[in-house]
Amino acid sequence: MIKEIHQDADERMGKSLEVLATHFARIRTGRANPNLLDGIEVEYYGNPTPLNQVASVSVEDARTLVISPWEKKLVPEIEKAILKSDLGITPASTSDLVRVPLPALTEQNRKDLAKQARHEAENARIAIRNIRRDAIADVRELVKAKEVAEDEAHRAEDDIQKLTDRRISEVDHALAAKETDLMEV
Repeated sequence: MIKEIHQDADERMGKSLEVLATHFARIRTGRANPNLLDGIEVEYYGNPTPLNQVASVSVEDARTLVISPWEKKLVPEIEKAILKSDLGITPASTSDLVRVPLPALTEQNRKDLAKQARHEAENARIAIRNIRRDAIADVRELVKAKEVAEDEAHRAEDDIQKLTDRRISEVDHALAAKETDLMEV
């Protein structure tokens, strides 16, 4: 029973790290990255549809993304969706392509993006600590129900704390890597 609680907590903490990685991918660095446009939805036959389902996104050079829609009539819709997004980038379109030039980041932009990355990392730490709290509460419920001895419960709580510390250190390493990436000129 305790092993299942530990395994569940480990899986949930791993998912928190995956979500953090997804959020970090959306924070733009100085280089062009197709993941930057992941959150953008385009009106397609009246329905909001993720951009990557109606077009292919590729990197043309270090500072330019190229979007090739599968239908030419989507070019203005894609352009409109990118302008509406909070990415702060302006697309340039031709008859069948949309180019997204990424401006160089200023020092202030880099600091703001680093602050955003720290905020996302803190959210991940909070999620991991909440998972720890839930797992420890589950272990204590087992003790109350007299299904587990107290010594075994204390060992389980220590193991859960070690797992939490390891996962939080992974968050810290991911944050340090992202901040280094952001501050690179």
